[in-house]
Amino acid sequence: MTSDEFARRVEALRPVLYRVCRVQLPIPADREDAVQEAIFRAWQKRDSLRDARRFDTWMIRILVNQCRDILRRHRYFVVTDALPEPPSEGGHGGELRDALLRLDERQRLCLLLHYIEGYSVKEVARMLGLGESAVKARLMRGRQKLKEMLLEEAFEK
Repeated sequence: MTSDEFARRVEALRPVLYRVCRVQLPIPADREDAVQEAIFRAWQKRDSLRDARRFDTWMIRILVNQCRDILRRHRYFVVTDALPEPPSEGGHGGELRDALLRLDERQRLCLLLHYIEGYSVKEVARMLGLGESAVKARLMRGRQKLKEMLLEEAFEK
């Protein structure tokens, strides 16, 4: 893969990379670090990519691993309840986004990659290093949990 092709593909994938980071990392600076480090690592290992058609899957896999590394490093920090709430968007999208962010990270990531980014179950499984049945189970549980949360909110209003 040439450097121009690599740059073009990374630039096209950049919005997806940031959305994947958003569901894993709550701190914007960590998201920036994760994306930059993932791009750097992918650049270093670009010759190891056997099939250029799987670039997106390969790149997201590197990013997911980088996000997990950052989360491991932050495990020792104490998070307080005094952090400000993210601004809520008007309309129904804000409620769905808020519910999605309250899901377990494993379910949230599968839902994002499959339903929002449009990757197949097989591609998501490859990105996350899981079996297809595990991805399907996380999707099912995530949908059920989202439904429960949104119904609870609707009845509370």
